Amino acid sequence: MSRQNLWIAILAASAATGTAVTHADFVDDSQVQLKFKNFYLDRQIKKTPENNWGSWSQGITLDAKSGYHNIGGGVQVGADLLVQHAFKLKGRDTKPDYVLPHDGKKSKDQFGKVGATLKAKVSQTELRVGELLPISPVLTFDPTRQLVTTFSGAWLESKDIQNTKLTLAYVDKINNRYDNQFRDLTLFTLGREGGHADQGPESDGMLIAGVDYQFTPELTAGYWFGDVQDIYQQHYVGAAYKTKLGEKAKLDSHLRYFNTADSGSSMYGDIDNQAISASAKVNYGAHTVGLNYQQMMGDHGFPTLGGWVPGAYLANWGIATFTLKDEKSVGVNYNYDFSELGLNGFNATAVYFTGWDAEYNGKKDQKSEEFNLVLNYTVPEGQFKGLGVQAMYIDADFDYKSDLQEYRVATTYTYKF
Repeated sequence: MSRQNLWIAILAASAATGTAVTHADFVDDSQVQLKFKNFYLDRQIKKTPENNWGSWSQGITLDAKSGYHNIGGGVQVGADLLVQHAFKLKGRDTKPDYVLPHDGKKSKDQFGKVGATLKAKVSQTELRVGELLPISPVLTFDPTRQLVTTFSGAWLESKDIQNTKLTLAYVDKINNRYDNQFRDLTLFTLGREGGHADQGPESDGMLIAGVDYQFTPELTAGYWFGDVQDIYQQHYVGAAYKTKLGEKAKLDSHLRYFNTADSGSSMYGDIDNQAISASAKVNYGAHTVGLNYQQMMGDHGFPTLGGWVPGAYLANWGIATFTLKDEKSVGVNYNYDFSELGLNGFNATAVYFTGWDAEYNGKKDQKSEEFNLVLNYTVPEGQFKGLGVQAMYIDADFDYKSDLQEYRVATTYTYKF
């Protein structure tokens, strides 16, 4: 199918979902991709194997991004469409796996979701309205399972001021990775007394504002604010320093600070957390070594939204999130690129985390450890160029809950029209 004919079908689908597009001049600059993902996950709970869960599924995603059509006055408009669908190949029906939807009795055999985004641009300022996939310190989408978490709202981003990026946004709903509909924002409260993962009072929405400034080619810094109305508000300050160390080595370092408190009517009660982290990563040829330190302060742990939204800007984050009250953690990681040995497209990463001094449901001095081994291979050339395989092994040990092991295998391929 030609890209022009495909866009005719996309525009028809957009119109059916309420997204009206009257001009087709944006076709030539469009990007249309069909993404395939075969995903296997098996989590084994050591103390209670009857609670093991996981699934094997196949996902197909149509990701269509239009170019821009000039409507006059320097205003350009366009539209994007994201169609996601997954079907179960095998799974434990009795336990939710947070990959496929579960109704309390069994997981669905298939599910899908459709999201459309209208976009308008003036110079270097762009407004996006509809489905959003944000990447920011205070809100980030999650691509780690079969289908990605998305949000709905409006996102305004401007780069018209030299060396500066300004962001203003409003997000009202989430469509999480194991769901097929947009839901109101809630607080993830599993682990708090009487709490559940995705149940509780609902917020009207989240206000977001951010500024990032590049002081030099090596140094950037930013401030972000997020207010999940009547649940929590969060301030973030961070700095990144990247530089060369001689001819072959590179340094990538970050300092980050979060300050979170309850907001408005405090529907989930008091929230008080401060999180600091420092990380440094050195690359030399095929070798990359990283070291992270993270510390939680305040009366509570680090809050996250219901729907398993990750804290992507925290230095240490894994199956064990290392975000409990008073928790301190260190992470060490090593990556090797096997292209130096002639194995192009193959790399391996090993990560070790250890956390201590955590408080969980009144129990103090709780410890946790986690080890991740990740193998990646992408076919570098030939008929199957771009075909990727990732295998992941996770071993997590806890004082405050059952230890676990997890195995993941993902095979991905993207066809570009």
